[in-house]
Amino acid sequence: MNRFKRFLLFSLLLPVTMHAQQSPTTLNLDIANKLAALPLKCLELEFPYKTGIVFTDSSLLGAPKNYHPAFYGCFDWHSSVHGHWMLVRLLKIYPNLNRAEEIRSKLAQHLSAENIKIEQQLFKNADNKSFERIYGWSWLLQLQSELKSWNDPLGKSLSENLQPLASQFSSAYIQFLDKLVYPIRVGEHTNLAFGLCLAWDYAQQCNDEALKKAIHDAAIRFYSKDKNAPVTYEPGGYDFLSPSLEEADLMRRVLPAAEYRQWLYQFLPGLFEKDIKIFNVATVKDRTDGKLVHLDGLNLSRTWCLEGIAKAAGKNQEAILALAHKHREAGLQQIFSGSYAGEHWLASFAVYMLTVEKQP
Repeated sequence: MNRFKRFLLFSLLLPVTMHAQQSPTTLNLDIANKLAALPLKCLELEFPYKTGIVFTDSSLLGAPKNYHPAFYGCFDWHSSVHGHWMLVRLLKIYPNLNRAEEIRSKLAQHLSAENIKIEQQLFKNADNKSFERIYGWSWLLQLQSELKSWNDPLGKSLSENLQPLASQFSSAYIQFLDKLVYPIRVGEHTNLAFGLCLAWDYAQQCNDEALKKAIHDAAIRFYSKDKNAPVTYEPGGYDFLSPSLEEADLMRRVLPAAEYRQWLYQFLPGLFEKDIKIFNVATVKDRTDGKLVHLDGLNLSRTWCLEGIAKAAGKNQEAILALAHKHREAGLQQIFSGSYAGEHWLASFAVYMLTVEKQP
């Protein structure tokens, strides 16, 4: 066993130190229970709330719960959506979670057919048809994919309830990609590549061939000729996604293996040096600042991208995985910071990172 593998095995077996609570290095039932507690704490917390809707008249003035009856908690719409996704994912892996019955009850209550119909209405409003594009749309599709693959009567019922909104987003995505002239290369919610990764997984799981083709064609159109990603400009101060790594994670899905490796060597040549000098772990100085704490999420999202890339890279795997491990440790230490600015969403990123290759 080489030095890196011994180190990785040893580090995963060590007792984990806690920052405010036990910080997970790998998922088990105890950690799953602690992580599940975070979205449960805010799933029905109506305020504080950050809305992004357009008020064209006074009809939407009032509590967000009136027009977001399914996804009104956890500070904003998209965080509520991926909080629901996270609880479904954990229930699928650990049906005996301590609060399993409470989770099932809340899922059934929030994701009712009636609530989803009301959610749909907002997106049918001409002034709000782009609300939560791209990030929220993509997490909603990820939630539907999770429900669709859940071998449980509740999962079947809820996926039927959610499908009309998922289909609405699928159609909206296809129309949007057809009109989009340039890719959106940012490190926050509107990052195109990350959104397309989640949407691709939904299209695969739910046999949505039209969406899958639209994503494939857009990825080839926007990214296939990219070379020498400007990684020295990363990260931006508010980033929770890496524009270059998200792009590489998307192309891993849509390109044949050999073609992907050739593309990757030209796009991210710095990953194939013996001593990788790019993508240093991001630092956060104030975790009560909702924008600055994004960088904790960046460490987590970089981890899942790097781990996926390493599996497909064909060479320098150990060095890429070592870099991923540094980001994993840094990101996971901050899940339980005690500040709502991070706790309302970071657990979802942690669960995605810890389970992305372990879907039941």
